[in-house]
Amino acid sequence: MIITAMKPSDIGQAVMLERLCFSVPWSEDMFVSELNNPACSYYAACDNGRLIGFSGMLAVLDEGNVLNIAVHPMYRRQGVGRALLETLVKKAASLHLAFLTLEVRESNKSAISLYEKFGFSRVGLRRGYYERPKEDAVLMTLYFKQGRTGS
Repeated sequence: MIITAMKPSDIGQAVMLERLCFSVPWSEDMFVSELNNPACSYYAACDNGRLIGFSGMLAVLDEGNVLNIAVHPMYRRQGVGRALLETLVKKAASLHLAFLTLEVRESNKSAISLYEKFGFSRVGLRRGYYERPKEDAVLMTLYFKQGRTGS
């Protein structure tokens, strides 16, 4: 597996993976828009030329927001999600962000556990955030040291 910056040529596979992973998937136009946004960073995890996962984040001023992390069902529990999250955390640190935040389905215990291993803390709940099925989102945040000291 290799992780690289997502390219426009990855979008077709990302859309298919998005449909496999999420009940309300992003469209091709949404991916094009995000890849063209200079405030966004997207990464592709590939195995033998096949997209097996991707991740993306938005950075505005000193705040970061994980927009999505998706891993093909056949590649879950093999370190792909961990590697993609690690790439986002390193990117956030390199941008000197104060924190990185994300929302995750309350029922997605494996993702919550992964985020906690990276130092994310539960900081809130967004009631009814997800559709199909309707579910609350756990709001989690990873604070970087420079953000906590006020520097």
